[in-house]
Amino acid sequence: MKCHLLMAALLAGSCGAAHAQQTAKPEDTEVYEPVPKAVTPAPAGTSAAPSDALVLFDGKNLDQWVSADDRNAPAKWTVAGGILTVNKGTGNIETKRAFTNYQLHLEWRVPANISGTGQARGNSGVFLASLGKGDAGYELQILDAYNNKTYVNGMAGSIYKQLVPLANPARKPGEWQAYDVIWTAPTFGAGDAVATPARVTVFFNGVVVQNNAVLLGPTQYIGKPSYQRHGPAPIKLQAHGDKSEPLSYRNIWVRELPAAGQ
Repeated sequence: MKCHLLMAALLAGSCGAAHAQQTAKPEDTEVYEPVPKAVTPAPAGTSAAPSDALVLFDGKNLDQWVSADDRNAPAKWTVAGGILTVNKGTGNIETKRAFTNYQLHLEWRVPANISGTGQARGNSGVFLASLGKGDAGYELQILDAYNNKTYVNGMAGSIYKQLVPLANPARKPGEWQAYDVIWTAPTFGAGDAVATPARVTVFFNGVVVQNNAVLLGPTQYIGKPSYQRHGPAPIKLQAHGDKSEPLSYRNIWVRELPAAGQ
């Protein structure tokens, strides 16, 4: 008897849903507001900045950057011929502005005559949120990954010492490489409790190497990562202390994104 009653209830529910579907109108599920803002994209076949981006490096100057060790001091890397080259003697540089969630594009090139092996071969990094002097923050590794063996959670496309890239689409030294990044900053509840962890999606030369990946905390060279409360943070570029020839950057821009649900 119970089985018959259950079946009858299920059939009644299905009939009710079908009836509601038949009586519904297409416009019931049409949304007209808010209207997304118009953005002019880059010309087809280019990686130029869209109209709503903040250009961080356009080949002319370092007006958007400061020294990461002394934010009152200007960035002192070399700008020539539309290219930004790491000056290892002057330390890391970071953006004047702080960001929360964003889309980032940057292009980098390991010198064709690069020397060294492993981690000492064109090493740099982009810290997606800089948390202070030195190498504090969340690092997306930059390194020659073309026939250059190293630990896989430290190769190009990795979140250093945390997340191994899904593929290795690296080009040869001397050729330009591109990162396109979607960064979602962590959020915090009471105290230092993590409400939502940081997430990152990375395209490396157009290939997905991090797919909405969850971070365990800021980068740690030794030991396990863990979170501490922080707010919006600058983007930092690393002047790594290895002895190989310094690499270069060009065409860096960022688009701020709203928090989830906004």
